[in-house]
Amino acid sequence: MNELDPRIHAYDDTGRLAETALLGRLDQSFTFVEPTLAWTGPARLSLHARPDLTSPQVTEALPGEALEVVVRRADGWAWLRTRADGYLGFARTAGVVAHAPADPLAVTALRGHVYAQPSIKSPLVSELCLGAQVSAAGDEVTEHGRRWRPVEGGGGNGGWVQAVCFEPLPDADPAALALRFLAAPYVWGGRSAWGLDCSGLAQLVFGVFGQRLPRDADQQQAALTVVDSARRSDLAFFPGHVGIMLDGKKMVHANAGWMAVSVETLGEGEYGKRLQAELLGFGRWEA
Repeated sequence: MNELDPRIHAYDDTGRLAETALLGRLDQSFTFVEPTLAWTGPARLSLHARPDLTSPQVTEALPGEALEVVVRRADGWAWLRTRADGYLGFARTAGVVAHAPADPLAVTALRGHVYAQPSIKSPLVSELCLGAQVSAAGDEVTEHGRRWRPVEGGGGNGGWVQAVCFEPLPDADPAALALRFLAAPYVWGGRSAWGLDCSGLAQLVFGVFGQRLPRDADQQQAALTVVDSARRSDLAFFPGHVGIMLDGKKMVHANAGWMAVSVETLGEGEYGKRLQAELLGFGRWEA
């Protein structure tokens, strides 16, 4: 049992329930269930440590993100995981849908909105964020020189998004993308520019370039190649913390010290000296 990680392996000792992927690793006192595919709806979905809104948020699923539902509960909660990283938590089933976005559009803007009509004066329908996917729902229109894309919305209601929110990102440079998050608020378990934590930032800026990282800092450290000295876009690891290196000394990170994304220089200033003293090492993405 010690080899199983409850963050990514779905088993409940108390209820003696587990996912079928653990057949052969757990004894037959468990009832095994097959997770079912699902997707996040039009809003970000908070995954909690327990089926209780007052429990900590452990991660966040972005709009249109693929999920696996382990158990749907009668109280309106589900035990589920984000498929890309296998991370488990409890979420309200109202935010879960049965189908993937049709004709998906990938959001590349850090933040954005769906509008009720193709006009910046129109009421807002919902929020968007980098990494989200929405369903295209028709042809583009132009209004005052602005290009708008119609998208499907929640509850069957459509909406409109400026096409600039879907423009391709430049060539892969996770460090440069992380710098665009400067001053974004720190939120434990968050994974979007509306609020995110240290490992959420690292996972997001690598993930949009197809470089998938696990969810938590210790998992990311184990997944990367250990290097002795840092270069741009390497990750720096500390106890329970991770940052993205801009060069051999400077680092951008989401942190609870400033409650925001900021840049520190290892070994300089009070915070930088503390980080240098706690540095566990560097890791490098290698395809």
